Amino acid sequence: MAIQPSHSSRRILLPVRQWFILFSLVAAFFLNLIPLGDAPGMPDWVALVLAFWSVREPLRLGMGTAFVIGLLMDVATGSIMGQHSLAYLMLSYAAGGLSRRILWFPLAQQALHILPLLLATQTVMVVTRLIGGADFPGWGYFLGSFSGVLLWFPLTFVLLLPQYQPIEKDENRPI
Repeated sequence: MAIQPSHSSRRILLPVRQWFILFSLVAAFFLNLIPLGDAPGMPDWVALVLAFWSVREPLRLGMGTAFVIGLLMDVATGSIMGQHSLAYLMLSYAAGGLSRRILWFPLAQQALHILPLLLATQTVMVVTRLIGGADFPGWGYFLGSFSGVLLWFPLTFVLLLPQYQPIEKDENRPI
């Protein structure tokens, strides 16, 4: 008995464009900057989008991009320099290394694989913050990983949407 991946769609995707990856990271960066007063359960949008592209396109989005966007996030939020950079760098490395395994599974199981990566990212940020002398933010800080996992489904749909469009419309081909 051969093992077949159980994907819900057998559509052929177009290659992703580099500008779309950068646009989605910039949009996630600005979503992180929305002042919500440290609402518990808010996901780290940059970590979520970075994990998505590191899993889907590990050769197009490298650890250098993760490091740079982490430095920008450190500067924008006024946090300890290197806190986000280290966490995003480790997230990108782990997600890129596990990308083939994660993509084998359907979306629900992909989300379960992403949960430990997001929790590890937040743990690295908390430990870095504690080493710098800050107070523990509380256990509600880690709820963002769980809400990020719930957002894995719509995020996958939205970020793959431009790849579903055919280059040329042919009424005789269903793909």
